[in-house]
Amino acid sequence: MKLQFSKMHGLGNDFVVFDAINQQVELSPEQLRFLADRRFGIGCDQILLVETPRHKGTDFYYRIFNADGSEVEQCGNGARCFARFVHNHGLSCKNEIPVGTARGDIRLYLQEDGQVKVNMGMPVFEPGKIPFIADEQQTVYQIDIGGPSIEAGVLSMGNPHAVLQVSDQDSAPVDMLGPILEKHSRFPQRVNVGFMQIHNRHEISLRVFERGAGETLACGTGACAAVVSGRQRQLLDEEVIVHLRGGDLVISWKGEGEPVWMTGSATEVFQGSIEL
Repeated sequence: MKLQFSKMHGLGNDFVVFDAINQQVELSPEQLRFLADRRFGIGCDQILLVETPRHKGTDFYYRIFNADGSEVEQCGNGARCFARFVHNHGLSCKNEIPVGTARGDIRLYLQEDGQVKVNMGMPVFEPGKIPFIADEQQTVYQIDIGGPSIEAGVLSMGNPHAVLQVSDQDSAPVDMLGPILEKHSRFPQRVNVGFMQIHNRHEISLRVFERGAGETLACGTGACAAVVSGRQRQLLDEEVIVHLRGGDLVISWKGEGEPVWMTGSATEVFQGSIEL
C-alpha cells in the first residue's frame, strides 16, 4: 500500500503523521518500526494517526505509536503537531479542537502567534491508576535499583512519568538510569523518566528518556509532569518555562483538581508518500 504522510516536529520531538480519515491506514508493529527507523525508513520518535472521532463532543481521534511499535496513550508534543496538521490539511478550520485519546479527551487551541496551547487534563497521582506499585500515595517515592535508592515524583499525564531532580541536567545519568527505570518492576506499563534541574521558581531545564523511544529532544507530557512534581514539592510557581534540548515550553498548573496547560510550537517539515 502507498500512504501519504507528513513529517512534523514539536521542538525536535519528531513525528510521521498519517491522515487515517481520507486513506486507509493499518500498520503492523514491524511497519511502525520500519517507518521510525532513521536509516531505512522515514525516521521519527513517534507515528501519529488522525482518525474519525470515537467519542461524542470530539472532532477527531488521536493515536500514538512509539518507535518500537508499541501504542501509547498520550503525547503532548504530538498533540500540538496534531492541531497544526488538521489545520494545514483542511481537516478543520476551528481554533479550538476537541480530540479523543486512549486516556480521555483533550482540547487543542491554535493561537494567533502560531503557538499551540493544549489542555492536557488533570494529573493522576493514585498509584494504581498511573500505574505504579506502591502501598500509598506520596509526593516522592524511594525506588530501589540495586544500589542507592532513587527519589522520584511519580504521576500520570495520560502516560506514566517518574521525575528525578538533578543538580545539572548536562551531567545527569540519563543513558544509565533511563533504561533501568523505564523497565523497573514497579511500573507495570513502563515509564517515561524525566531529569529536572530547577533554576528558580519559574524556570527549569529538563531531559526525558521516553519509554519505547529513548531520550528525545523534547517531551510535552514530560514537561507537564516535571512542573506538576516540582509544584507538589513546593519548589515551583504556577507558570514555568521548561527548557528542553529542542526548545522551550510554557507549562502552567494551578494545583490539584485543575488541568495542566502546555503552550509551544509545532512545525510541518515536509510531505511525502511511502510504499509499504
